[in-house]
Amino acid sequence: MVSFKVAAAALLTMGSATAWQPSSKISTFVPSRTVQQRKNSHAVASYSKSSLNMVLADPTKKQMSSGGGMFTASNSESRRVMPENPGGRPTMKVVYVVLESQYQSSMTGAVKRINAGSENMAVECVGYLLEELRDDETFAQFQKDVASANVFIGSLIFVQELAEKVAEVVTPLRDQLDAVLIFPSMPEVMRLNKVGKFTMKNLGQSKSVVADFMKKKKQEDGSSFEEGMLKLLRTLPKVLKFLPSDKAADARTFMMSFQYWLGGSPENLESMLVMLGQDYVEPIMKNMEGKKKVEAAEPILLPDKAIWHPVAPKFVFENNSDYFEWYNKEFCPDAGINPKTAPTIGIILQKSHI
Repeated sequence: MVSFKVAAAALLTMGSATAWQPSSKISTFVPSRTVQQRKNSHAVASYSKSSLNMVLADPTKKQMSSGGGMFTASNSESRRVMPENPGGRPTMKVVYVVLESQYQSSMTGAVKRINAGSENMAVECVGYLLEELRDDETFAQFQKDVASANVFIGSLIFVQELAEKVAEVVTPLRDQLDAVLIFPSMPEVMRLNKVGKFTMKNLGQSKSVVADFMKKKKQEDGSSFEEGMLKLLRTLPKVLKFLPSDKAADARTFMMSFQYWLGGSPENLESMLVMLGQDYVEPIMKNMEGKKKVEAAEPILLPDKAIWHPVAPKFVFENNSDYFEWYNKEFCPDAGINPKTAPTIGIILQKSHI
């Protein structure tokens, strides 16, 4: 059983780095009893090759170029998704910049879902990693993409010189963009936010409801910007009553988008993109005249702390007892693992990596 336990540990390790929700079926990930009975070297090779490939498979079932990375592509072009058959639907172009590549799989899955299932819109999407903008050729392409985009999204832009490069490109194009969503980033980038009449252009400069709330929470309990945003979400009904009705609706859209973004799953990002398209992108709004809007689904949010296992039928376990109840009584017996002697490997991840 030594070889199987090593392979099982590898499955847990490798699976934790993926960004998609696994199937609820355990059987496809568990080697047969006959494989376990083979010689150790053959068992490890057979299990690792087949099962880990399943864990790392793209949810859209179409393998993307791996570029320079093991799990996600390191070239922005491999993060470009084009609608294969728009069929006369208006196309919304989305450009996003993120610190790390964990959103690539979910964003790709979300865009492909919309392109395959929406009657009202299609989506073109391209993503950039923040550090890629140091390359002159990549930066030039980034400028071209933003110039033709409908929606720009940025997150965790905290490197000063790169924040300045993003602001340099987006600022002169802000008015022509249908929406700009910047999640926790440096103030000069956060000020680019624009969702209808909701903006943060005065963030850190003059009085604003959002800025005052953030400052107050930081003074009270030392909250970071992201923690302050999360607390603002929970206090949103109290904050919105101080805003005019039109601004309140747009502020609600921004906060809802932030919740979708934090959730990070293809379903969350799909809901975010559909909401932005039908409410803020002119060609899509015009195409939907007289049609019923897609009702926004509630964001699927992960708890602050949880345990995730790549083959568990439950997405996450909120406590140890629930996890070990499943692991010891369901997974281990089916997999032929002795939970008392099998090694356990745990990896600490951010929510957006799950």
